[in-house]
Amino acid sequence: MQKIHTENAPAAIGPYSQAVKANGFIFTSGQIALDPATGAVVQGGIAEQTKRICENLKAVLAAAGSSLDKAVKTTCFLADMNDFAAFNEVYGQYFTEKPARSCVAVKTLPKNVLAEVEVIATE
Repeated sequence: MQKIHTENAPAAIGPYSQAVKANGFIFTSGQIALDPATGAVVQGGIAEQTKRICENLKAVLAAAGSSLDKAVKTTCFLADMNDFAAFNEVYGQYFTEKPARSCVAVKTLPKNVLAEVEVIATE
């Protein structure tokens, strides 16, 4: 098992790794809309936050030798299911290979962000 870390994505805000590589797969931790340079939550609505989340995931997967195109499963958490369509619009621009996905609404996310996404990808 190999722990993955990159400065191009936000540092973990708890006792976990940005991602772990094991048996040909990369398992990312959930990414939220934090700017990796400042650590601050990206301003704006669900579209702006989803774009930052996807860029963070792209950076973590690149550090692991993978990419969004190699995603096989995502799990998406939304603070408000009314954001589903706007979230999908941005998400679909990044996950063009259409991996399997679960998307659920949750009560609260870290730092009160609007969404969080985790990915399982191949190398």
